[in-house]
Amino acid sequence: MDKQNIVIAIDGYSSCGKSTVAKALAKCLNYVYIDSGAMYRAVTLYFIQNDVNYTQTDQVEQALENIHIEIISEDGTNNYLLNGKDVTAEIREMKVSELVSEISTIRAVRESMVSQQRRMSADKNIVMDGRDIGTAVFPDADVKIFMTADLNVRAERRLKELQNAGAVISIEEVIKNLTHRDHQDTTRQESPLTKAKDAIMLDTSSMNEQEQLDFVVNETKKATKSSC
Repeated sequence: MDKQNIVIAIDGYSSCGKSTVAKALAKCLNYVYIDSGAMYRAVTLYFIQNDVNYTQTDQVEQALENIHIEIISEDGTNNYLLNGKDVTAEIREMKVSELVSEISTIRAVRESMVSQQRRMSADKNIVMDGRDIGTAVFPDADVKIFMTADLNVRAERRLKELQNAGAVISIEEVIKNLTHRDHQDTTRQESPLTKAKDAIMLDTSSMNEQEQLDFVVNETKKATKSSC
């Protein structure tokens, strides 16, 4: 990594607040925010739409050659384009959530996304959130935060997000999905979800969004002298 640029890596479990705090931090510092999870969701959506058999290496590799992901930032909000089409809302649907962790375990998929993520940071200061940013993508990131939260708290947050998007779903279904994703993320062979040794732990179970942001801003200030 070019040390003239600052990289802040925020990793952790699903629905513990990573994206919210990462976006707020990037806006505060005037950095570029990159949601790595959205990129894997875009790949998953492409596989679903094009009936790609993700157990077949040749199909996966061919599909990846046809996937182009763009992130368009406007007024602090990111829109995600898959081959030129805005899929920002569609990649958050349950059909994608149910499969994304499994797709993310595929080596060719991870190698493709990591390459794109590193390229995105080549000439800019970034805040990136995901599962393996501080361990695999940017092991020498300037700041590393690892976020977690109680499963029931995470499920309530995710349920609210889905309901706001118009989904009809039960809390039991959300808990089942999160439990499955936790297992997939922490046990996969390729870049499993794990806390980097030098990452700072942040449990958001009893914290509101402002408290989470204040914590991360403080840690960033100590490490980089940057502040909002």
